[in-house]
Amino acid sequence: MKVDSSSDERLFAQLAASIRADAAAGRLRPGDRLPSARDVAESLGVNVHTVLHAYQELRDEGLIELRRGRGAVVTEAAAPLAALHADIEALVAKAKALGLSPETLAACVRETAHDSC
Repeated sequence: MKVDSSSDERLFAQLAASIRADAAAGRLRPGDRLPSARDVAESLGVNVHTVLHAYQELRDEGLIELRRGRGAVVTEAAAPLAALHADIEALVAKAKALGLSPETLAACVRETAHDSC
């Protein structure tokens, strides 16, 4: 998990994106437990509420479950993300070859996803 305090993106959003990326890359699998919010906050030097906000966003998406006494647990929703990983890597490579910036690629993906839904 990582965050960039110099980025314009909010810290909780960066943290949630980092966890999504770990799930997509297969580094997090269904049933895996995430570190406690307190441990993450200490290791990243952020407020515990920032971590809880990220965890709540991921819970609302269905990517994790928050269980009293067990903490945050990755759900089965992580499996489809991992299945897309190779496709995402290919898309990123093609975008780089075409000279597209990551921001442009992200905007294209967002627009396409909104149009398809």
